[in-house]
Amino acid sequence: MLLSGFLAPRPHAGGAAFRIQADTMPCQRSVRPLAACLAAVVTLFVLAGTAQAQMPQRVAPDSRQQVMLSFAPVTAKTAPAVVNVFALKTKPQGGHPFIDDPFFRRFFGDRGFGVPRERVQRSLGSGVIVDPRGLVVTNHHVVEGADEVRVVLADKRELAAEIVLRDPRTDLAVLRINEGAPFAAIDLADSDALQVGDLVLAIGNPFGVGQTVTQGIVSALARSQVGISDFQSFIQTDAAINPGNSGGALVDMSGRLVGINTAIFTRSGGSHGIGFAIPSNMVRVVVESARSGGKQVKRPWLGARLQTVTADIAESLGLPRPTGALVADVPNGTPAAKAGLKRGDVVVAIDGQAVDDPDGLGFRLATRPVGGKAVLTVRRGANEMPLPIGLEAPPEGSSRDAVVIKSRSPFAGATVATLDAALADELRLPFTGEGVVVVVKVEPGSPADNLGFQPGDAVLQVNGRDIATPQELERIFRAGARLWRLVVQREGRAIQMVLPG
Repeated sequence: MLLSGFLAPRPHAGGAAFRIQADTMPCQRSVRPLAACLAAVVTLFVLAGTAQAQMPQRVAPDSRQQVMLSFAPVTAKTAPAVVNVFALKTKPQGGHPFIDDPFFRRFFGDRGFGVPRERVQRSLGSGVIVDPRGLVVTNHHVVEGADEVRVVLADKRELAAEIVLRDPRTDLAVLRINEGAPFAAIDLADSDALQVGDLVLAIGNPFGVGQTVTQGIVSALARSQVGISDFQSFIQTDAAINPGNSGGALVDMSGRLVGINTAIFTRSGGSHGIGFAIPSNMVRVVVESARSGGKQVKRPWLGARLQTVTADIAESLGLPRPTGALVADVPNGTPAAKAGLKRGDVVVAIDGQAVDDPDGLGFRLATRPVGGKAVLTVRRGANEMPLPIGLEAPPEGSSRDAVVIKSRSPFAGATVATLDAALADELRLPFTGEGVVVVVKVEPGSPADNLGFQPGDAVLQVNGRDIATPQELERIFRAGARLWRLVVQREGRAIQMVLPG
């Protein structure tokens, strides 16, 4: 394979490994014939070469011949499994103000002044076939709200696709295409084995121009301040990623999937060399849930409220550096409480993998199966200790009593629900066991969105009345009022506001 020159260990005469072998050569201890000594030397060098071949090393190209090597073999292996995804959504189209007047409809018909009553929105993205039977992974935002999804294969075949699993928390979705199986598929790599500087290829359909391959390196790992999804531990790459690449493949030099390209940092709408991909270890969890027939992904929860360790906190706790997840609260009955986690503890690792911040801990937990065990490494005072923890799914509760506020009010367009343990974990809110009504979702462009309400806001009072259930909030808004006096809690702070009715 042409790329082997990048991965093969480079001979280095006089290296420590060779000197150790040379110090123990049997020909230095006896008067053996020259042929025997040479044979022994050759054998030792062959064994050393075999041992190093079993442990591939990452080395930079050191000659023009190596620089001129091609990525074509990796592309040929992986590109057939990368597809284009087209999502279609029919939305009502606003027309002329007289479009519904019977008089004008007599003359202009249902289309009213040539303006269609409906329009079709088309979103374009990419996807990756991860199972020969037709499972395709893409981004959730590519197919969100779609009435119809179609997939175009690398060989130009166009097939209808069914959405079998949506996971907005990771911004992943799994599709199924049935016609024409088996399909070319990509194996998933262990994204934890990636290192900064590793070569990667990004494959997708940027700007709809057709399948495109770009090359770069892993620029950073475990990026958590990106704001794309709930579980943030993104791979950053400088391989060119542009609109349309969403849901496409990030592959290593062995042709394995290491990530799903998801977002870019840009000021112009194009690539600036800062792209982000969801690691394959998170993709694997979502794919396995789809394979098992699940409609949603079940993940373990910790149940503790965490906060970032700042430099000041690290100094006050005697930590060598500001890293880890500080435990701010541990409600009773949660997995964290059962494991013995206490307020003031700092979680620095899980199963031996370092944790930089609460997002990193959340990501590590989310990639582990429900029902298993994990070991948290906790710093308590001046000591570090292991704490085994059971990986439990958050309990199902009343978060399914969600109500969409439709009445004319400041919260019109918001979905609200009673906070329970599962919803608190999803929204990353503290859970005390008391009934609290929180905003779960805000429709873009709605009055609630325009006023700046957001998921996680707790509605405490309306016009002096405490709010205990979503239904009660809806009844108050339905009754109407000239003024709305609201008390809303956000990030632990109570905010009072007065808004017109």
